[in-house]
Amino acid sequence: MENQIFQLQYAIDTFYFLVMGALVMWMAAGFSMLESGLVRAKNTTEILTKNVALYAIACTMYMIVGYDIMYGGGLFLAGIEGGETLVQDALATSAENGFEGGSVYATAADFFFQVVFVATAMSIVSGAVAERMKLWAFLAFAVVMTGFIYPMEGNWTWGGGSVFGLFSLGDDFGFLDFAGSGIVHMAGAAAALAGVILLGPRKGKYGPKGEVQPIPGANLPLATLGTFILWMGWFGFNGGSVLKLGDIANANAVAMVFVNTNAAAAGGLIAAMIMARLMFGKTDLTMVLNGALAGLVAITAGPDTPSPLVATLIGAVGGVLVVLSIIGMDKLKIDDPVGAISVHGVVGLWGLLAVPLTNGDASFLGQIVGALTIFVWVFGASLVTWMIIKAVMGLRVSEEEEYEGVDLAECGMEAYPEFVNK
Repeated sequence: MENQIFQLQYAIDTFYFLVMGALVMWMAAGFSMLESGLVRAKNTTEILTKNVALYAIACTMYMIVGYDIMYGGGLFLAGIEGGETLVQDALATSAENGFEGGSVYATAADFFFQVVFVATAMSIVSGAVAERMKLWAFLAFAVVMTGFIYPMEGNWTWGGGSVFGLFSLGDDFGFLDFAGSGIVHMAGAAAALAGVILLGPRKGKYGPKGEVQPIPGANLPLATLGTFILWMGWFGFNGGSVLKLGDIANANAVAMVFVNTNAAAAGGLIAAMIMARLMFGKTDLTMVLNGALAGLVAITAGPDTPSPLVATLIGAVGGVLVVLSIIGMDKLKIDDPVGAISVHGVVGLWGLLAVPLTNGDASFLGQIVGALTIFVWVFGASLVTWMIIKAVMGLRVSEEEEYEGVDLAECGMEAYPEFVNK
């Protein structure tokens, strides 16, 4: 009887893990819609191609090499043994991979849940370099990012490894990042920042005196849909990171994580909406959408410990920060068409620093050391990778191709051909 109960719990936990992974996979659609809505019509096909392709590349590279770097085990080269030993093997694999509590799920389920996080980190890069980067230069970077750069910092954090054998973020500093404010979101933003610096701003974005020239997106309804898809997918992102569902304590933990995730998104949206009204005299929809995403990023590092009200406040701070950061990036002439570096980088850092406010197991020193380690590694490794790609094939399309739109130059087709004047 006890064995039957254990197998039922195992089945529930594994099914929950897979469904949460599917929700996170659906975030790929959210990024696609958000980014295609915030770029100009002439660049829509290319941004969609990047988002579809990066997901496939992330899945393949993480399967071949990334998962093994991050956690070890080489699952998909050897396969999983079935039969009566499956549950015991799953428990052993869980312990080896550094997950607390003896979580009962097979390595295959863990891989699926982890690989969609890798794709999320790479999706952040896509929007930041939009409208002027060569498609195949981006895809080449995606191979390195998902197969090596991200898995390395993932090994130092969730994987429990030591940073180049020097120190352990978890054991030595108590670094905590529940679902990836730093490990996923800030890492993606760091990679994006390195690319944007080498790439330069879009033509016409900044005037001769440095003044900002707005370049509005083509489809704000699509951007809004993308935001709602991401909001929904985030329940899998944070809720799935509880890792289990099949007992009372973990079921209650999942419910609280869902509530806090939703509350933080609402707080971020409201705060950004108010900030935009106060600063611009208008209610800027793009700031409102980024405010919701900022709230989600802010709570991701620690959605398990705050009360819903505190989660709302954490999200609200993220909403304020993202508006200020987007303005600041423009003053520095860092051209990010979708605000990804601000949403995922600046607010990702805030999410890490907010953890000790509600979790006594975390310290500000540990969170700062973890954040610096992630940023320095990902930014540095990405900068070198981008520079190599630039030397080999170039990063940026020609000025004429940028003017005509990268849809025609890179994909040979338009997203809205019937609306283009010939």
